[in-house]
Amino acid sequence: MRWALVKVCLAVTAMVVVAFAVPLGLVVKELARDRAFADAERQAATIGPALAITTERARLQRAVASTQAGGDGRMAVHVPDQPGEPGSGYDLGRSRAGREELATARRFGRASVSAAPGGYALLQPTAVSTGQVAVVEVYVPRDVVTSGVTTSWLVLAGVGLALIVGAVATADRLGTRLVRPARRLAGAAHDLGRGELGVRVPEEGPAELRAAAAAFNSMADQVVQLLASERELAADLSHRLRTPLTVLRLNAASLGEGPAADQTRAAVAQLEREVDQIIRTARQHKTHTPSGCDAAEVVRERMEFWSALAEDEGRTVRLAGVDRPVRVPVARSELAAALDALLGNVFRHTPEGTALAVDVHDGGAATHSVIILVSDAGPGIDDPDAALRRGHGDGGPGSTGLGLDIVRRVAESTGGDLRIGRSVLGGTEVRMWLSLNGGSADRGQRRRGRKKKVRDRAGPVRSGRPVEPAES
Repeated sequence: MRWALVKVCLAVTAMVVVAFAVPLGLVVKELARDRAFADAERQAATIGPALAITTERARLQRAVASTQAGGDGRMAVHVPDQPGEPGSGYDLGRSRAGREELATARRFGRASVSAAPGGYALLQPTAVSTGQVAVVEVYVPRDVVTSGVTTSWLVLAGVGLALIVGAVATADRLGTRLVRPARRLAGAAHDLGRGELGVRVPEEGPAELRAAAAAFNSMADQVVQLLASERELAADLSHRLRTPLTVLRLNAASLGEGPAADQTRAAVAQLEREVDQIIRTARQHKTHTPSGCDAAEVVRERMEFWSALAEDEGRTVRLAGVDRPVRVPVARSELAAALDALLGNVFRHTPEGTALAVDVHDGGAATHSVIILVSDAGPGIDDPDAALRRGHGDGGPGSTGLGLDIVRRVAESTGGDLRIGRSVLGGTEVRMWLSLNGGSADRGQRRRGRKKKVRDRAGPVRSGRPVEPAES
């Protein structure tokens, strides 16, 4: 905007300067020419009285010498023949005009200008004492005709350039006043998008930008209020779960001893911890960036939890890539919830005995990403696009359809994405791509390309089950 305003002002000012400077320069040139020839006419007119009295060479020579042009050798007098005395005419001084121009001036009896070497010759017809017409010639050099023109043109050019520079400087300052508030508004919008809810914009600049800043501040206040209300609602809803959890914990305590009872009590304890974590998170009034966790450790922990159910159902489980720490910029509880959603999806929608595998690939500095693959040997997916569009409670009784949405949010919070394809086991492969840079610059591009990537990776799959992840 700033550069566009400068260019517009530069173009307009340049056109105005040209529109006025060019005609003014031509007028200056014409005035200098008129001044030079007017002076030559005055010089020629001073010889008129002498010609009216006498045509004697000596007296006319003294009269010519007394003038400025005559003293400079720029005046000549062409005296015609006297009546009855052929050949008595003569030329006094150096003549630069041609004979034809002299004859024309004498015949028409009016002043004229003819070209001469290095300048111009003013021819002024004048009546002499005998009634004949003499011609007074005044030579005007070209530098006299253009005297002062170059200086005037340079002054005009300097004034025009000063006007252009001044206009551009003014436009630049005006553009700065317009651009600075716009940049602050854009920066505040980016900060608000990154979760800095306390950012506000000073209401400065033109009226339109002040109105935009006021609208942005009002929107930010409304966002803060909505998030606060959402946190309170989440905390209240989570708090209501304590009563049924207490009943479950008491019932689990009365189950006695045994593997099933221990698993039930562990599940109830885990559920209580998750509810407490939700309440603590909802009560926090400041957003924060999670410090991250060890993805390998979280995968091992969750696979240990799901291994008992896999053993009961006769499933073969393969785990790879968890023998060394793999840091990811995701909170431990969020990554655990995402893994539970993916694994629960496998247990819910594949037959008993179906093999599954979890692989962790650490790209390190080469790709700045970590990939978590959850694969199975089930019947596959009819429509991967439809699976990614889940989240509206259409996954069957008791399901909210939010499982894949949880996984997607976790991936996209790092700048990564979620993909569904065909696994080497013959069934479904869900790929959770976590970016280690934590940036969101390429998030929009990855979202736009998600559908195409899903089609390319899915290939021909076998129908048989809808994808609906288990609740986390």
